[in-house]
Amino acid sequence: MSILHRISGLLLFVSLPFLLYLLDQSLTSEISFDSFKGFLANPLVKIVVLVLSWSFLFHFCAGIRFLLLDTHRAVSKEGGKQTSIVVLAVSSLLTIVVALKLFGAF
Repeated sequence: MSILHRISGLLLFVSLPFLLYLLDQSLTSEISFDSFKGFLANPLVKIVVLVLSWSFLFHFCAGIRFLLLDTHRAVSKEGGKQTSIVVLAVSSLLTIVVALKLFGAF
């Protein structure tokens, strides 16, 4: 769990300049927003966005888990295993919801 938390944090850190650039471009004008929408229509870009969404959601859920561990809740081996399963399940479900929305299911 710890290594996945570090990997997701690294993905977020490395992608931050790119995401800030895209945010800046999308807020500049209506024309740049339309070009951003066209850029996001590419399936490869959607997959990259999905990976970054998983990274954010997993990092967020794992961060909450580590905060709970810092307050000495579920510190046992069994408690740690259960909370790691919960983190994987919740972040996976949230990522599936994002994927459905991203690829137009609803």
